[in-house]
Amino acid sequence: MAVYSYSKLQTYEQCALRYKFKYIDKILVEIEETIEGFLGKCVHSALDFLYKEKMQERLIDINVLIDFYLKTWRENFDPKILIVKNLKAEDYFNKGIKFLSSYYSRNYPFEEQTLSTERRITMDLDGKSKIIGFIDRLSYNLKEDVYEIHDYKTGNLKTSRQLEFDRQLALYSLALKEELGDGREILLIWHYLDHDEKIVLKKTGEQLEKLKRQVLELINEIEHATTFPYNKGPLCSWCEFRSICPVWVKQKSLFDF
Repeated sequence: MAVYSYSKLQTYEQCALRYKFKYIDKILVEIEETIEGFLGKCVHSALDFLYKEKMQERLIDINVLIDFYLKTWRENFDPKILIVKNLKAEDYFNKGIKFLSSYYSRNYPFEEQTLSTERRITMDLDGKSKIIGFIDRLSYNLKEDVYEIHDYKTGNLKTSRQLEFDRQLALYSLALKEELGDGREILLIWHYLDHDEKIVLKKTGEQLEKLKRQVLELINEIEHATTFPYNKGPLCSWCEFRSICPVWVKQKSLFDF
């Protein structure tokens, strides 16, 4: 059975050539970790720690949370981490402290019932392909009698309209509906930490079925693709295949005298 993830599908849509290099040719490259990705991992790790402690009925202090983040950063930081923007690693580190402090202040005392963190989901789409993924946090809202899928974002803010077309959490909710099977609604919640914004959406059954059909169509397109054109764009600066990509090789040759 073919296995797909949201990121795998997204890679194909963003740049088919990168998809080919990564998932078909399986070219092994020394992946440069970006500072944005590293910051995201450290912040996610800290929030995961916060909620795991709360699930054990231990409400940690903000200083304990920041200390955990500081320790995670120091133990895992590598000077070789790629920084594209005109900022220093310290600037990103301080961003993380701001993210966590704002989030803690806004959500204290964390009374919602967290069911799991980093929850793995698997969904059989049609007997030939399946979707896998991980939910940052799943909670149950007793007051509204609904489940909530929470996703932490350390990047740019998207609007509610943009998120209406975002597949990731919608796919996770589709998988959860099948797994839990109790008919409760599932809210999709994005936490944009850099903007201290929370966006909440929910999908109807009809919308989720439409999404499933769209994903199956995309997978069918991928499975039958014979050409994989590159797509030059803003994300190229962070691509791990720059050294073999025709776009970058051509640009480099222009300056070879």
